[in-house]
Amino acid sequence: MSDKTTDEIELQFIGAAGIVTGSKTFIQTPHRKILVDCGLFQGKKSERKLNKVKKLPFRPAELDVIILTHGHLDHSGYLPVLVKKGYKGAIHATHPTKDITEVILYDSAKIQEEDAAAANKRREHGRKPRKPLYKAKHVNQTIEQFKTHAADEWVEIAKDLRFRFTKSGHILGSASVELEVEGKTFLFSGDIGQRSPLILDPPARSKKQTT
Repeated sequence: MSDKTTDEIELQFIGAAGIVTGSKTFIQTPHRKILVDCGLFQGKKSERKLNKVKKLPFRPAELDVIILTHGHLDHSGYLPVLVKKGYKGAIHATHPTKDITEVILYDSAKIQEEDAAAANKRREHGRKPRKPLYKAKHVNQTIEQFKTHAADEWVEIAKDLRFRFTKSGHILGSASVELEVEGKTFLFSGDIGQRSPLILDPPARSKKQTT
């Protein structure tokens, strides 16, 4: 139980702030712990090292819910790490986002295992072997925890917590997240597409402002 006042809500940006990749937004209230997106850091070696942080500002097992805006690796690629570390709850996404994320996560696991094997062949005597962040078996479990929803469908997690996806026009299945928690409303845009895309629907406009 947190020692926050009853109406205090904290937002913490764990990635995608001062850096492009690794998108994770942690929302904490006195009663709820929510994660919007769970991305992998990409780019320079110094940025990729951020994926191996030993301590997060939350324990994965204590999260109430994870909500995913879309399936790109920098928004979904860290999911198997949280599952590996004890997250057993639902991962909410649109139907296409689940399908895209599944392909991307298996590819990510395969590349990590291959890179680790290659690095271990070159490692100097006495140095610890390199390990992948996760393997295909962790992706298997991650995909089993997905729950999918249509755009504009309100999903009630608890009496004081609900959300809905609205189309963002970035890639197939991408969405913004309108989150209502303990009387407050937040809008997480995810990545936004063009106003007049050739193929996808344009980004939806929220009728509410964030508070």
